[in-house]
Amino acid sequence: MRAILHENNKTMFLCQLSIISLLFGAMVFCQHQNYDFEYEYDEEPDEEYPPIFHFNPSIEYVIPHFPTPIKCPQECFCPPTFPLSMYCDHRKLKMIPNIPSHIQQLYLQHNDIEAVTAQSFVNATALKEINLSHNKIKSHMIDHGVFAKLSNLVQLHLEHNKLDEFPFPLPITLERLFLGFNEISKLPRNALKGLVNVTMLDLCNNYLDDSLLKGKYFSNMKNLMQINLCNNRLHTMPPDLPFSLMYLSLENNSISYIPENYFNRLPKITALRMSHNNLQEIPYNVFNLSNLVELNLGHNKLKQAFYIPRSLQHLYIEDNDIEFVNITLMCPSIDPRNANHLTYIRMDQNKLTAPISIYAFFCFPHIRIIYYGEQKSSINQLTQLRTPVVRRFLTPEEYDEADDGQETEDGHEEGEREDDYFHPYVY
Repeated sequence: MRAILHENNKTMFLCQLSIISLLFGAMVFCQHQNYDFEYEYDEEPDEEYPPIFHFNPSIEYVIPHFPTPIKCPQECFCPPTFPLSMYCDHRKLKMIPNIPSHIQQLYLQHNDIEAVTAQSFVNATALKEINLSHNKIKSHMIDHGVFAKLSNLVQLHLEHNKLDEFPFPLPITLERLFLGFNEISKLPRNALKGLVNVTMLDLCNNYLDDSLLKGKYFSNMKNLMQINLCNNRLHTMPPDLPFSLMYLSLENNSISYIPENYFNRLPKITALRMSHNNLQEIPYNVFNLSNLVELNLGHNKLKQAFYIPRSLQHLYIEDNDIEFVNITLMCPSIDPRNANHLTYIRMDQNKLTAPISIYAFFCFPHIRIIYYGEQKSSINQLTQLRTPVVRRFLTPEEYDEADDGQETEDGHEEGEREDDYFHPYVY
């Protein structure tokens, strides 16, 4: 009897729980049905804190862009995607078309243009870059002051033309000037005076000689970082270069001597290229420069080594008359706390009969490759040392830092050309 009564009580309790659950669910459902989501927000916007962006469905929103140029000469192309640029290159043009006022970049390279007239640039007040390279422009066919009036001009390309005189005057805003591969043999005394903002000057492959560089032509260029004077007619080092200079290119001249104190005023020099000159002797301490990283003295007439600064990483002394390398001269002392950074030496086409002393690896602990290649013998024949290339295995840390493709298997840097000079954009 007790068991039956207990069972009935249990059943009644479960029924009560079920009824309570159903009632709770019905309440939730009713609340969901009657809930108005609009009650959460005010119908009127709060004027005290207006929204940042008012969306109007009647207006079509698009990504802002430059308007298509209104004017573009029919000889040229003004792409809508680059509305400030005008492309007139490779079109066999003989004259410069009139330039619209909004154009900032003008490309006229690889044409047959002979003259630069002021009429073409009357409205071109916004120009920042002009490329007139690979044309037939002559100095006397450039209207006087045509470039000086361009008050926003930053970069000017006139390489591969027929200029016989340095263009003058030029705007003070100019920063990069390219005059290589011309016939320049005249340099007006005040031509460089106002170019205080120029950082890169390319004068390679012209007819410049020592007499043209006498006087303080370059010293006023306080921001000059790179100057290319390769393939000219220089017999002495260029005088009065500015303190700011970092890259100096003097390949393919006839320079025979470097004054002992020449670089005292150029402490920032990072790269020096003087291959294909007539250097026979180097003052022992002339390259004692704390920032020098690359030194190229290949294809000269050097007979002995010289002091190597701790900062130097790449040394090129190929095709000289070196018979013996005195490592003690190159590295008079070893400082473990301030080790030499030299990693690569190229010294083929010399007169070596044996590899340099193994002491070099103690003095230059970061050395990776010494390239001997073929050596010149006394009977004008080429011989090869038993070890044409000396390589040092890299530590795991050095291997991680090494750049792939910097040096090819025979030790030559990939892509190096004998007539190459500093790329205009190395800095």
